[in-house]
Amino acid sequence: MAAIKGVFFDLGGTLRILDAVPEYRAKARARMAELVSADDPEALHAKIEERYEPYREWALSENKEAGDYELWAKWLLPELPEETLHRICHEMTYQYRQAKGIRRIVDGGLEVIHALRQRGYKLGIISNLIGENEIFDWLREDGLESCFDAVVLSSVCHIRKPDPEIYWIACREMGLAPEECVSIGDRLYTDIAMAKNAGMLSILVLSGETKAEDVTKENKPNFVLNGVKDLLGIL
Repeated sequence: MAAIKGVFFDLGGTLRILDAVPEYRAKARARMAELVSADDPEALHAKIEERYEPYREWALSENKEAGDYELWAKWLLPELPEETLHRICHEMTYQYRQAKGIRRIVDGGLEVIHALRQRGYKLGIISNLIGENEIFDWLREDGLESCFDAVVLSSVCHIRKPDPEIYWIACREMGLAPEECVSIGDRLYTDIAMAKNAGMLSILVLSGETKAEDVTKENKPNFVLNGVKDLLGIL
């Protein structure tokens, strides 16, 4: 087995968690309504949520992701003028995600990132999500931009996990072979089984998505952790 040189993190449920703060969600919905000159933020949000379901079905069935403009022009608000959508699509996607709550890094996450960098690992992110700008803005705002050698998002490369190609893209960006990398995530299929199929080692972080009893002989990762901070005991 090749020595591990690169560590890839999933985001939602692994490195970041969602806190559904009502006031924060309401503020995001109000901003969405302001951007499109809608009178009723809740009615607008409900319409977008209804239209998001067919989009999600397409994304999951095809292992694809739309960029911000396509998401709104084709799926969520196609009735708006093209010029308007080009102007607001990035912020609309950001606010739509914030309308579900505020996202923050998991306890111990910053410590793990900085410790792994100090130990000489290259770090990367592989994540399925809508929104082309949010993650890069977050990394910059939290001073983490220089910590990551590769950030591969489905919304930017238009490929979703579990397609192994998204893992290979990330490895190429990092300049490492898959067998030199480990993928860390909280979902047995998209984060573990497919990372292994792509040639990586895999680490499962137990979460609300996956419990210890979900792990079987067939889907077993290389390591199972109770939290991201436990990484420092094995890497």
